[in-house]
Amino acid sequence: MITRFRLLEEIFYIAHRSSIDQAQELLSQFGMLAIDEAAARSRHYRELGNSIRFCEWRQIERFLIILTQNVAVGTIH
Repeated sequence: MITRFRLLEEIFYIAHRSSIDQAQELLSQFGMLAIDEAAARSRHYRELGNSIRFCEWRQIERFLIILTQNVAVGTIH
């Protein structure tokens, strides 16, 4: 059985370090609404047909979802 947190761990992927910087910038600008902003940006690029930027913003959105969890996700060292 896959738990909700295990599922989050499996969908988490960041291709570039700059995506983490963008996520941090969104958090500082929008607070908890950063997830919604990342989702809006991903939709925008999907509508433009830019699949690469769409995927980047979806990754950032998923990363922000994990950051807002009250529990650790993944391996704790």
